[in-house]
Amino acid sequence: MLESGHFFANIMSMSRKPIYKIIFLNQGKVYEIYARNVHQGDMYSFIEVEKLIFGEKTTVVVDPSEETLKSEFNNVTRTYIPLHSIIRIDEVDKQGPSKVTDAGSRAGKVMQFPFYTPGGTEDTK
Repeated sequence: MLESGHFFANIMSMSRKPIYKIIFLNQGKVYEIYARNVHQGDMYSFIEVEKLIFGEKTTVVVDPSEETLKSEFNNVTRTYIPLHSIIRIDEVDKQGPSKVTDAGSRAGKVMQFPFYTPGGTEDTK
């Protein structure tokens, strides 16, 4: 038999919408964004990310990196990220700050996922 506290905790966790942290590489920078929906889209080799989440403007301290992301993704309802650019996707309990960092500052820690390109050049001897 379940205790009432556990029962209500389970109901609350079932009604809670998941938050995903998506980390990906884009033009030499590492992006870390948060969204409500992440799934394999209809476009081959792309991850579809919807309902992006950014911090509230009620905080006194403003992170310029997050403000840059807000303006970059302004009016975007859905974005498609190439599968080979994805570093990691996590389901998290709560949202953290979205940010953009230089990939060089993470030297040795971040590598692009290798991918196959059909019809590549072959050495002919």
